[in-house]
Amino acid sequence: MSFRSVNSLSVVFRSAAEADLDGVLPLLVADPASVLSADAYRSKLADGQYRLAWTWIAEDPSGDGGPLAVAVWWGPLGHATPGALDAVYVDASRVTDGQRATLVTELLLAAHAAFKEAGAAEAPAFHIFLPGDFRDRPEVAEALAWREEAARAAGLVGFLERLGYEWTPQDGLREPASRKLTFEAEPDDEVFVDLFQQVLEGTLDAGSRAEAEQIGSEAQARSDLAVYRDDLVGERSWWRVARDAAGEVVGFGIPSANYVGLAVGYLGVLPGHRGKGYVDEILAEITAVLAAQPGAGEVRADTDLGNRPMAAAFERAGYRHFRSRVVLSEHVG
Repeated sequence: MSFRSVNSLSVVFRSAAEADLDGVLPLLVADPASVLSADAYRSKLADGQYRLAWTWIAEDPSGDGGPLAVAVWWGPLGHATPGALDAVYVDASRVTDGQRATLVTELLLAAHAAFKEAGAAEAPAFHIFLPGDFRDRPEVAEALAWREEAARAAGLVGFLERLGYEWTPQDGLREPASRKLTFEAEPDDEVFVDLFQQVLEGTLDAGSRAEAEQIGSEAQARSDLAVYRDDLVGERSWWRVARDAAGEVVGFGIPSANYVGLAVGYLGVLPGHRGKGYVDEILAEITAVLAAQPGAGEVRADTDLGNRPMAAAFERAGYRHFRSRVVLSEHVG
């Protein structure tokens, strides 16, 4: 818990308790730059993706009137610290437009300090899900602007935009222009560590590139492996290695699933084999594996705004750009 004076407001910042929910839940109303609702919060709180210790509030020292602001972090099951900031809201009836960014900045700073004291290596990134056409919608830009201002002032100065794609069974499985590859399961994690490390060379994925520059390519490869194997909920048996007609490994695909549904986890073509159209075949294999799962519905995927080759591959495979995601983090570049 911490106490500060913010733009004429006297404020206490602390993690939430069960007794706070009656005040927190009414603030969780989806707006143009935040999709979290009270019902979604209750559901994720029940299954452990959200926790009261990861839900922070700003309130008057007297406690009267309920929270002035709330910030909600998410984390994979079994983790001691959160992995991402999902949402921030303020009580617009008590916090002015001129106060809200500064108030939320101080709220984030207080929570970041607590998370780092609990063992987090860095402040969790803020993931803001937006409509795909958000730049053409002034109401979205306004709702995004104050959140971005608050996050940047709290140290989340790195900016990344990712494009969200979706495939549905009604779209059908599209055949790639050619079929040159064969696919096989590979149970050896060390094979995938090597493949993850190889595809870092020349990658257009900004997050992987930045992480590898900080911790080294092998450590980044092992981190990637752990995320897809341990944090996501797809089956390890779905993972595929791609070979060409000569039997040489040319890439790999990780069909997966997150807590929302089926997802294209990772797709990599090895440096010496790029530009041959293999991305289309690997994506087709990933989509087919996921579409074959019992009860399969839509398949979702993300790629960086700057990764035009991957975006084009999704579009050729029948995926639709349905949303964007802004990621604000401590990392620049």
